[in-house]
Amino acid sequence: MFKKILIANRGEVALRIIFACRELGIKTVAVYSEADENSLHVRYADEDICIGPARSADSYLNVPAVISAAEVTGADAIHPGYGFLAESAYLAEVCEACHIKFIGPDPQVIRLMGDKARARRVMKKAGVPILPGSEGLIESEEKALKVAKDIGYPIIIKATAGGGGRGMRVVRSAGELPQAYKTAQREAEAAFSVGDVYVEKYVESPRHIEFQVLGDHYGNLVHLGERECSIQRRHQKLVEESPSPALSEKIRRRMGGIVVDAAKAVQYRNAGTFEFLMDPDGRFYFMEANTRLQVEHPVTEMVTGIDIVKEQIRVAAGERLSFKQSEVVFTGHSIECRVNAEDPDTFVPSPGLIHVFSVLSGPGVRVETLAHSECTISPYYDSMIAKIITHGRDRSEAIARMRRTLEMSVVEGIKTNIPMHLRILVDPDFVAGKLSTSFMERFLARPRPDGRLAEAV
Repeated sequence: MFKKILIANRGEVALRIIFACRELGIKTVAVYSEADENSLHVRYADEDICIGPARSADSYLNVPAVISAAEVTGADAIHPGYGFLAESAYLAEVCEACHIKFIGPDPQVIRLMGDKARARRVMKKAGVPILPGSEGLIESEEKALKVAKDIGYPIIIKATAGGGGRGMRVVRSAGELPQAYKTAQREAEAAFSVGDVYVEKYVESPRHIEFQVLGDHYGNLVHLGERECSIQRRHQKLVEESPSPALSEKIRRRMGGIVVDAAKAVQYRNAGTFEFLMDPDGRFYFMEANTRLQVEHPVTEMVTGIDIVKEQIRVAAGERLSFKQSEVVFTGHSIECRVNAEDPDTFVPSPGLIHVFSVLSGPGVRVETLAHSECTISPYYDSMIAKIITHGRDRSEAIARMRRTLEMSVVEGIKTNIPMHLRILVDPDFVAGKLSTSFMERFLARPRPDGRLAEAV
């Protein structure tokens, strides 16, 4: 087992990894930017080291600085968390060269699954259902028009290195395609330094459902069920839950088996997530694989009782998974709400000093946060300041506990999206489990109890 792990991240995920390391008896090293000097992950790690200025490009994304910090402190492993360098095959390769263990999949798997066009081909070969689309990259508008004509409109143009909705354009007619193609390429180049795109059939109002997998170095690979992540705004998830209200036990077993076979086909190790679109007729189509821990992993932990972060660490240290597929038991229902520092109506970020931060827990409630009273929320990073996770005997109890927790939360000094979450939790479609990726578009178009509409969709 490792003696010391450097956490190449910040905020609540860095704290989450510190919790796991403390329970395993492993020392931790926090890295931080100048803007995060007084953050909680710095306070609670065994050691800390500054790796650069506030800009993430100069600190949390700076591979030489991260590696130097690990070497200076004598860390024998690096956990990247999620975001920043979590899916960097380059960091994983540098770790190998420096004899530092990267807590995640092998670099070749990260690189393969990070190229969405290649991942589609590999998944299709492994028997995973994929949407009709281009066999590879689309190098010209003419080729895009031909593929679109063959599979039928609407289609979606996607950046092969994409994420977060960048480099994506929905096209509903041939006349829209040339401009959409150019725009997607420009966005992809600006966001990922790679302008390559491919084409897929666009599914109207699908569910976004993902399966959690864990694999070790001995060929053992299991799935931990699914998460429903359909409630999104601009491809950014807001509410996640497990299990999905749409899946029966039979479908769960079938899709879980497909996912495990697909992960075995690429020799997947450590934690990962295989994401699917589920159309209104219940058909699944592979979308992408995330080769890292997910923000929403706590809902899976709540319904399975399995500590995914501990398993990541154990697997990276060469141990076998501590359980078999037959030992995975799903109990109750769990929901996660992402609390962001932003105006709940306009979604404009709201950084600044928090005067009061009070989130009461109570039965079935888990809070993961970087926030506390008299802390400053930086404008340099993601606006999420907390994740509130509830667990209940069933979905109704999980919803009731989430409502109770949010209603009793007090955050003063900045604005948060808690009022929006409270409206979602009583929305008739949400309560009925009628979810899709177009949920927020409909939700924001409805009059609020005060008669107002959201100013920005």
